[in-house]
Amino acid sequence: AVLRAVFREPAAFGRAMASWGGVSVLGAAVGTLTSGAVTTWVSWRWMFAVPVLVAALALLLTRRLLPADPADASAAPPGLDPAGALLATLGISIGSYGLILSGDHPWSSPHVLVPLAIGAVLLVLFLMVERGVRDPLLPPGFTMEPRRLVGLVGILLAAAGTGLVTFLLSLYLQQQQDWSTLATTGAFVPFTLALIVANQLAGRAVGRYGAGVVTIAGLVAGAVGLALLTGIGPDSSFALGLMPGAVLLAAGTSFIFSGSAVLTTTNVPAHQAGLAGGVMNTAMELGPTVGLAALMAVAATQADVVVGYAWAFGAGAVVYLAAALAATAVVRRQDTP
Repeated sequence: AVLRAVFREPAAFGRAMASWGGVSVLGAAVGTLTSGAVTTWVSWRWMFAVPVLVAALALLLTRRLLPADPADASAAPPGLDPAGALLATLGISIGSYGLILSGDHPWSSPHVLVPLAIGAVLLVLFLMVERGVRDPLLPPGFTMEPRRLVGLVGILLAAAGTGLVTFLLSLYLQQQQDWSTLATTGAFVPFTLALIVANQLAGRAVGRYGAGVVTIAGLVAGAVGLALLTGIGPDSSFALGLMPGAVLLAAGTSFIFSGSAVLTTTNVPAHQAGLAGGVMNTAMELGPTVGLAALMAVAATQADVVVGYAWAFGAGAVVYLAAALAATAVVRRQDTP
């Protein structure tokens, strides 16, 4: 909503959204790098202070850098939807808990099936409630616009893939190869550099080739990167065996975020700009929670830890490739007169 108010022309808004998408994933990567240093030299508890400091800085700069809110003061503010918010939160949380428990219990176990079923029921109730309230938290059909849906799925998968790689490779380097926390953090420098470089290229590519093409290219690159990581073994070389796939995934992630951010917000009415931003952020948070939990459930099906990592990477590659094929069909259909 803020970017829509600042960048009013469609071309400028598209470039701004592409940059926002790249910066969003870059923030996660920088957090990964700084966490190792803070944990090693200070304490892991101080990591919780970093978001507070960033938020305080943003608060101080907001009034100085942002224009006044052009909203019509005479317009009635939208109502709240506490029932929808509660049902969505509980449904996602309880369903995610079921996925997490699948690592310790069989899928047929009540420990897994019960929370998954409860989560599904709560989400169905959420959709029913949204159809009946005057100001729904998520208006029915808002996420079903084809290009917007492609963008949201792309954001979710990019966040899940980034979380999977940083999480599993961190565990692998420290638990399987006995790397220190600081050394493990340093190992992600090439990953972060790939994000930065690809982010610069992605913003230009969106303007030249379109957001759909950039998103598809990112999904394909991410699929190849995850496929390369399926070769992980107990004694894999970090430089030759792991980093090529991780760097390729990082590049794909920047392309996905930049393209998907534009797809999600294009043609959104001005009064729903804030809703589009909220839905994007929700997809971004579901990736490293629900998405990562699902992929870790795949890893947990294998007795050998490293083999489980390979299976999780492989499952991610298949999902990325399937999403790329589906996105291609949607973009082609939408572009056909």
